[in-house]
Amino acid sequence: MNTALREAMAASQLTDTDVAAHLGVDPKTVRRWMTGQRPYPRHRWAVADLLGVAEADLWPDEEPSPTPPPSPHAQRVYPHRWQVPREVWHDLFASAEREIGILVYSGLFLADDAGMHKVLAEQAQRGASVRILLGDPESQHIQRRGEDEGVGDALASRARNALLLFKPLCDLQGIEIRLHSTVLYSSLFFTEKRVLANQHLHGLPAAKSPVVVVDRATSPDMAETYVRSFELIWQEAKPATR
Repeated sequence: MNTALREAMAASQLTDTDVAAHLGVDPKTVRRWMTGQRPYPRHRWAVADLLGVAEADLWPDEEPSPTPPPSPHAQRVYPHRWQVPREVWHDLFASAEREIGILVYSGLFLADDAGMHKVLAEQAQRGASVRILLGDPESQHIQRRGEDEGVGDALASRARNALLLFKPLCDLQGIEIRLHSTVLYSSLFFTEKRVLANQHLHGLPAAKSPVVVVDRATSPDMAETYVRSFELIWQEAKPATR
Protein backbone atom coordinates (compact mmCIF):
# COMPACT_ATOMS: atom_id res chain seq x y z
CA MET A 1 0.00 0.00 0.00
CA ASN A 2 1.40 3.38 -1.02
CA THR A 3 -0.06 5.59 1.68
CA ALA A 4 1.96 8.64 0.62
CA LEU A 5 0.56 8.49 -2.91
CA ARG A 6 -3.00 8.11 -1.66
CA GLU A 7 -2.63 11.06 0.72
CA ALA A 8 -1.07 13.26 -1.96
CA MET A 9 -3.90 12.44 -4.40
CA ALA A 10 -6.49 13.19 -1.73
CA ALA A 11 -4.80 16.49 -0.88
CA SER A 12 -4.89 17.43 -4.57
CA GLN A 13 -8.51 16.24 -4.84
CA LEU A 14 -7.61 13.90 -7.68
CA THR A 15 -8.96 10.40 -8.22
CA ASP A 16 -7.25 7.47 -9.90
CA THR A 17 -9.23 8.32 -13.02
CA ASP A 18 -8.02 11.93 -12.94
CA VAL A 19 -4.38 10.89 -12.61
CA ALA A 20 -4.77 8.30 -15.36
CA ALA A 21 -6.25 10.91 -17.70
CA HIS A 22 -3.39 13.33 -17.06
CA LEU A 23 -0.75 10.67 -17.67
CA GLY A 24 -2.49 8.83 -20.51
CA VAL A 25 -2.60 5.48 -18.71
CA ASP A 26 -5.35 3.11 -17.64
CA PRO A 27 -6.98 3.83 -14.24
CA LYS A 28 -6.18 0.25 -13.27
CA THR A 29 -2.50 1.10 -13.63
CA VAL A 30 -2.87 4.01 -11.21
CA ARG A 31 -4.69 1.75 -8.77
CA ARG A 32 -1.79 -0.72 -8.92
CA TRP A 33 0.56 2.13 -8.03
CA MET A 34 -1.69 2.98 -5.10
CA THR A 35 -1.48 -0.59 -3.84
CA GLY A 36 2.32 -0.57 -3.93
CA GLN A 37 3.53 -1.25 -7.47
CA ARG A 38 6.45 0.97 -8.44
CA PRO A 39 5.88 2.91 -11.71
CA TYR A 40 8.45 3.45 -14.43
CA PRO A 41 10.65 6.52 -13.82
CA ARG A 42 8.84 8.67 -16.42
CA HIS A 43 5.53 7.97 -14.69
CA ARG A 44 6.98 8.67 -11.23
CA TRP A 45 8.26 12.05 -12.44
CA ALA A 46 4.92 12.89 -14.06
CA VAL A 47 2.89 11.95 -10.98
CA ALA A 48 5.18 13.91 -8.69
CA ASP A 49 4.84 17.00 -10.92
CA LEU A 50 1.08 16.60 -11.09
CA LEU A 51 0.70 16.31 -7.33
CA GLY A 52 3.32 18.94 -6.54
CA VAL A 53 5.41 16.73 -4.28
CA ALA A 54 8.90 15.28 -4.44
CA GLU A 55 9.23 11.93 -6.16
CA ALA A 56 11.25 10.60 -3.22
CA ASP A 57 8.30 11.34 -0.91
CA LEU A 58 6.05 9.10 -2.99
CA TRP A 59 8.59 6.43 -3.88
CA PRO A 60 11.63 6.41 -1.58
CA ASP A 61 14.73 4.70 -2.86
CA GLU A 62 14.35 0.97 -2.52
CA GLU A 63 17.90 0.65 -1.22
CA PRO A 64 20.14 3.36 0.21
CA SER A 65 22.78 4.51 -2.23
CA PRO A 66 26.17 3.08 -1.34
CA THR A 67 28.60 5.56 0.18
CA PRO A 68 31.56 6.01 -2.15
CA PRO A 69 34.90 5.16 -0.60
CA PRO A 70 36.79 8.21 0.68
CA SER A 71 39.57 9.43 -1.56
CA PRO A 72 43.06 9.32 -0.06
CA HIS A 73 43.67 12.80 -1.50
CA ALA A 74 40.37 14.68 -1.80
CA GLN A 75 38.66 15.31 1.51
CA ARG A 76 35.39 15.93 -0.34
CA VAL A 77 34.12 16.68 -3.84
CA TYR A 78 31.09 18.85 -4.59
CA PRO A 79 29.52 18.28 -8.05
CA HIS A 80 28.91 22.03 -8.45
CA ARG A 81 30.26 25.11 -6.68
CA TRP A 82 26.74 26.33 -5.96
CA GLN A 83 26.28 23.22 -3.82
CA VAL A 84 29.07 24.23 -1.46
CA PRO A 85 27.27 25.56 1.65
CA ARG A 86 28.06 29.11 2.68
CA GLU A 87 29.18 27.74 6.03
CA VAL A 88 32.00 25.86 4.30
CA TRP A 89 33.35 29.09 2.80
CA HIS A 90 32.95 30.90 6.11
CA ASP A 91 34.70 28.15 8.07
CA LEU A 92 37.51 27.98 5.53
CA PHE A 93 38.43 31.64 5.90
CA ALA A 94 37.53 32.01 9.58
CA SER A 95 39.90 29.17 10.50
CA ALA A 96 42.90 30.83 8.84
CA GLU A 97 45.74 31.86 11.12
CA ARG A 98 48.53 32.60 8.64
CA GLU A 99 47.24 32.97 5.10
CA ILE A 100 44.22 33.25 2.85
CA GLY A 101 44.47 33.01 -0.91
CA ILE A 102 41.70 33.62 -3.44
CA LEU A 103 42.18 33.21 -7.19
CA VAL A 104 39.15 33.86 -9.41
CA TYR A 105 37.99 35.67 -12.51
CA SER A 106 35.35 37.57 -10.52
CA GLY A 107 34.30 35.62 -7.42
CA LEU A 108 31.14 37.69 -7.14
CA PHE A 109 29.58 35.20 -4.75
CA LEU A 110 32.24 36.29 -2.25
CA ALA A 111 32.68 39.89 -3.37
CA ASP A 112 28.97 40.58 -2.90
CA ASP A 113 28.85 38.97 0.57
CA ALA A 114 29.35 41.54 3.33
CA GLY A 115 29.73 38.75 5.87
CA MET A 116 32.68 37.32 3.97
CA HIS A 117 34.28 40.76 3.81
CA LYS A 118 33.99 40.93 7.59
CA VAL A 119 35.67 37.54 8.00
CA LEU A 120 38.54 38.48 5.67
CA ALA A 121 39.05 41.79 7.48
CA GLU A 122 39.01 40.13 10.91
CA GLN A 123 41.54 37.49 9.91
CA ALA A 124 43.82 40.15 8.43
CA GLN A 125 43.61 42.12 11.68
CA ARG A 126 44.61 38.95 13.55
CA GLY A 127 47.75 38.64 11.47
CA ALA A 128 46.77 36.49 8.49
CA SER A 129 48.03 37.51 5.05
CA VAL A 130 45.04 37.88 2.71
CA ARG A 131 45.78 37.85 -1.02
CA ILE A 132 43.07 38.16 -3.63
CA LEU A 133 43.67 37.63 -7.34
CA LEU A 134 40.92 38.93 -9.62
CA GLY A 135 40.77 38.72 -13.39
CA ASP A 136 41.78 41.88 -15.22
CA PRO A 137 38.54 43.03 -16.90
CA GLU A 138 40.54 44.20 -19.91
CA SER A 139 42.28 40.87 -20.34
CA GLN A 140 41.69 39.00 -23.58
CA HIS A 141 41.45 35.79 -21.58
CA ILE A 142 38.42 37.08 -19.70
CA GLN A 143 36.85 38.14 -22.98
CA ARG A 144 37.51 34.68 -24.42
CA ARG A 145 36.19 32.94 -21.32
CA GLY A 146 33.00 34.99 -21.52
CA GLU A 147 32.57 33.93 -25.12
CA ASP A 148 33.18 30.28 -24.23
CA GLU A 149 30.51 30.46 -21.53
CA GLY A 150 28.10 32.16 -23.92
CA VAL A 151 27.80 35.32 -21.79
CA GLY A 152 29.92 37.66 -23.92
CA ASP A 153 31.03 40.79 -22.05
CA ALA A 154 29.11 39.81 -18.91
CA LEU A 155 32.12 38.06 -17.37
CA ALA A 156 34.30 41.16 -17.78
CA SER A 157 31.49 43.22 -16.24
CA ARG A 158 31.33 40.85 -13.27
CA ALA A 159 35.09 41.18 -12.85
CA ARG A 160 34.77 44.98 -12.76
CA ASN A 161 31.95 44.75 -10.25
CA ALA A 162 33.93 42.37 -8.05
CA LEU A 163 36.89 44.73 -8.12
CA LEU A 164 34.72 47.62 -6.95
CA LEU A 165 33.19 45.51 -4.19
CA PHE A 166 36.53 44.20 -2.96
CA LYS A 167 38.34 47.54 -3.22
CA PRO A 168 37.51 48.77 0.34
CA LEU A 169 39.53 45.84 1.68
CA CYS A 170 42.64 47.32 0.06
CA ASP A 171 42.69 49.98 2.77
CA LEU A 172 43.22 47.33 5.45
CA GLN A 173 46.67 46.24 6.49
CA GLY A 174 47.38 42.65 5.57
CA ILE A 175 45.07 42.54 2.54
CA GLU A 176 46.33 42.89 -1.02
CA ILE A 177 44.44 42.62 -4.30
CA ARG A 178 46.05 42.04 -7.67
CA LEU A 179 44.72 41.65 -11.21
CA HIS A 180 45.79 38.72 -13.36
CA SER A 181 45.59 38.07 -17.08
CA THR A 182 45.90 34.31 -16.91
CA VAL A 183 43.88 31.47 -18.38
CA LEU A 184 42.37 29.82 -15.30
CA TYR A 185 41.91 26.08 -15.20
CA SER A 186 40.78 26.26 -11.57
CA SER A 187 39.63 28.96 -9.21
CA LEU A 188 41.45 28.52 -5.90
CA PHE A 189 40.50 29.29 -2.32
CA PHE A 190 42.92 28.24 0.41
CA THR A 191 44.35 28.74 3.85
CA GLU A 192 47.26 27.01 5.54
CA LYS A 193 44.80 24.22 6.40
CA ARG A 194 42.71 23.48 3.29
CA VAL A 195 42.41 24.12 -0.42
CA LEU A 196 39.15 24.38 -2.32
CA ALA A 197 39.80 24.00 -6.05
CA ASN A 198 36.89 24.96 -8.29
CA GLN A 199 37.55 23.28 -11.65
CA HIS A 200 36.88 25.23 -14.85
CA LEU A 201 35.11 23.30 -17.60
CA HIS A 202 34.79 24.51 -21.17
CA GLY A 203 31.47 26.23 -21.85
CA LEU A 204 30.30 26.09 -18.23
CA PRO A 205 30.44 28.80 -15.56
CA ALA A 206 32.53 28.06 -12.49
CA ALA A 207 29.39 27.90 -10.34
CA LYS A 208 28.29 24.79 -12.23
CA SER A 209 31.70 23.10 -12.12
CA PRO A 210 33.05 20.72 -9.45
CA VAL A 211 34.89 21.75 -6.31
CA VAL A 212 37.57 19.55 -4.77
CA VAL A 213 38.42 19.98 -1.07
CA VAL A 214 42.00 19.07 -0.17
CA ASP A 215 43.39 18.90 3.36
CA ARG A 216 46.90 20.31 3.37
CA ALA A 217 48.00 18.10 6.28
CA THR A 218 46.88 14.77 4.84
CA SER A 219 47.53 15.53 1.14
CA PRO A 220 50.40 18.04 1.17
CA ASP A 221 51.70 17.24 -2.32
CA MET A 222 48.33 17.72 -4.00
CA ALA A 223 47.58 20.87 -1.99
CA GLU A 224 50.97 22.41 -2.74
CA THR A 225 50.45 21.82 -6.46
CA TYR A 226 47.46 24.15 -6.34
CA VAL A 227 49.18 26.68 -4.08
CA ARG A 228 52.23 26.74 -6.34
CA SER A 229 49.99 27.64 -9.26
CA PHE A 230 48.56 30.52 -7.23
CA GLU A 231 52.05 31.77 -6.42
CA LEU A 232 53.11 31.78 -10.07
CA ILE A 233 50.08 33.86 -11.03
CA TRP A 234 50.57 36.19 -8.05
CA GLN A 235 54.12 36.98 -9.14
CA GLU A 236 52.97 38.05 -12.60
CA ALA A 237 49.82 39.92 -11.52
CA LYS A 238 49.63 43.71 -11.19
CA PRO A 239 48.39 45.58 -8.11
CA ALA A 240 44.79 46.75 -8.21
CA THR A 241 44.80 50.55 -8.06
CA ARG A 242 41.96 52.90 -7.38
